[in-house]
Amino acid sequence: MSRYRFEIDSVRAHVRSLWIVIGLLSLTIGGLAWGWAMAPSKLTVHIPPDLRQGAVMGVTDIHPANVYGFAVYLFQQLNRWPENGAVDYGAAIFRLSPYLTPRYREQLLADLARKGERGELVNRTRSVEAEPQSPEQAVRALGYGSWQVTLDVQLTETVRGMTVKVARIRYPLRIVRLNVDAELNPWGLALDGFEAPGPGRLDDAEGRVE
Repeated sequence: MSRYRFEIDSVRAHVRSLWIVIGLLSLTIGGLAWGWAMAPSKLTVHIPPDLRQGAVMGVTDIHPANVYGFAVYLFQQLNRWPENGAVDYGAAIFRLSPYLTPRYREQLLADLARKGERGELVNRTRSVEAEPQSPEQAVRALGYGSWQVTLDVQLTETVRGMTVKVARIRYPLRIVRLNVDAELNPWGLALDGFEAPGPGRLDDAEGRVE
């Protein structure tokens, strides 16, 4: 009789151990399901353009070449007035708002109003052409999530077809992380104005520019 009782106790103990294993597996599966549900459906990874020597990048890392490419593209678009600066300047600010910090957007709107009052935008066209630069040399990290991009460009302006300005200018652009709306700003970066001392001419002694 004791033998059968021992067998029954063994079976019961085994059943209890199986229930413990089932409970642990259920908790594990629940944790995995929660992690899967909380995982982002989209993930932005900044891949450097030159992968001939390989690259090791974290998910949150941004290569200097990507920062430089963003700065060049955005600054050219912001300063592209193909027909009439009185219309094109404001349209560019509105179109590129997701790529501008709120502070810099207000500065641009103030600049738009100031130039408009002076009559400096009517029938004026503008374009900037970036000079070839090494991203590693042009980009300087200022701290987590901010960079200075030293951008050398040739700026050309015309009024009614007549060239009124051709100048080589250095712009110390400030780029920051702004991962607010990936639908409107997939870069996760924004232009935040200029680093001190501000833009300056490269081809003459006139110094800072407006």
